[in-house]
Amino acid sequence: MIQRFSHSRLGNRIDDKEIWMHAKAVYSGLSGVLDVWELAETFFNSITRRIFATVGVDPRIEFVDTCSRSRPFQMSPPPYRTYRGAQSTAILMETILGDYQYQTAYEDRQRDARVAAEKIDMHLKTSGYSPDIERAEMLTCVFYRGRRAYLVGRFFSGADLFPLVLALLNTHGGIVVDAVLSSENDVSILFSFTRSYFHVDVKRPNEIVSFLKSIMPRKRIAELYISIGYNKHGKSELYCDLLQHLNRSDQKFEIAAGKRGMVMEVFTMPDYDLVFKVIKDRFTYPKNTTRDVVMAKYHLVFKHDRAGRLVDAQEFEHLKFSRNRFSDELLDSLLRIAARNLIINADHIVVRHAYVERRVTPLDIYLGQVDEAEARKVVKDFGDAIKNLAATNIFPGDMLLKNFGVTRHGRVVFYDYDELCLLSGCNFRKMPRTRSYEEELSAEPWFAVGENDVFPEEFRNFLELQGTLREVFMEHHEDLFEVDFWHRIQSQIDAGTPIDIFPYEQSKRLTRS
Repeated sequence: MIQRFSHSRLGNRIDDKEIWMHAKAVYSGLSGVLDVWELAETFFNSITRRIFATVGVDPRIEFVDTCSRSRPFQMSPPPYRTYRGAQSTAILMETILGDYQYQTAYEDRQRDARVAAEKIDMHLKTSGYSPDIERAEMLTCVFYRGRRAYLVGRFFSGADLFPLVLALLNTHGGIVVDAVLSSENDVSILFSFTRSYFHVDVKRPNEIVSFLKSIMPRKRIAELYISIGYNKHGKSELYCDLLQHLNRSDQKFEIAAGKRGMVMEVFTMPDYDLVFKVIKDRFTYPKNTTRDVVMAKYHLVFKHDRAGRLVDAQEFEHLKFSRNRFSDELLDSLLRIAARNLIINADHIVVRHAYVERRVTPLDIYLGQVDEAEARKVVKDFGDAIKNLAATNIFPGDMLLKNFGVTRHGRVVFYDYDELCLLSGCNFRKMPRTRSYEEELSAEPWFAVGENDVFPEEFRNFLELQGTLREVFMEHHEDLFEVDFWHRIQSQIDAGTPIDIFPYEQSKRLTRS
């Protein structure tokens, strides 16, 4: 649509770079006074890249320093309210809750403020920090996702800063505070790259991102923009982050750890926590799919509720790198199996198309690196991940350990999407009984199998867990091998019955007497 509009205005001059250079200069002056100036610059870049199919970057017709610039200073109110001098944490919580207006009333605001305060006071006490809250700052915008709303802020105790997130749930009796999050890890999981983007009405996105960065300092600016729904600009920030890393590192791209995939070649840098996934020219036998189908799967993941279990993938085109940044092994592999995706000259390699994701440790590798206690915990979470995906109408298709990974928070996630599909489209069946000795020994099915037929009892054969870890999985998740489990989830999906997947631990939820 944008390209058609540009063509209607410029006609056959649409691909005249001289015009776009002048347009950029004028646009820069107009966009610089906007509250969303960084988004405006990304929008301009999107237009020129669409028209010129730019390889790498072209600073003549693109804004290339957006990520490194700050907005010119302007007097504007902060995006948060400040609270000082509360007589108690409970009074502070009640004041905060009262400052947000909804069409529905709280079920019992005073009660929830008291219980939330108890959670916060206990966190400070058990963590060895000062119990006195000197100041709190809460973003005025409300973050919405799924059935919950979140009030996001921070509080100061002595010289220490803590996140403060109140999770709200709309129940039959009214709004209740469902959970309190007051640690960086808990809030980071809430804003994880494995979750769907928040819906939030933001006037000045860069100020909100700066605030979020203060309570999640280990998160990239790019991830924070993406998490609040500005994925296009988040992608620009991600590209800037990559360029900055390449400038300060001498490491080479190399083949990513783990078993090689049938559909993608995956590469990374040892000192960088992103992976680059390139679709192969031809898929390894017996994989039977197409490039278009694979890309459609990634688009499905982009639009769907990821339930904290699907890794966010950003799609890039025409990435330009110095040839000497690729290891010989990786370059040989790419030339052999993904040559159509590359443009190579003496100095540079252009990757025509790639998905960029956060790097996680493949589950099969992780289980070989950790002690038994951690392995048992992660194996249970492996089953929980499959069930969480099912609850959001996603069937992973391929449940091999190598297709799952573990985040730095110890959560199991899924990242191999070429077999992924909607659960509602699967036909879960029991294996027919054999009618003869010959059928029992047959290597091929002796019965008709439809394209969407799935036989849960066969999952046991691909579980790849042995000994104690297999026992742990069976103890918690044996129902995954039964048709009834999958039929029950399908029935709930068909009926529109919500299945709660909490983006925080049960221990963070409020217990009301």
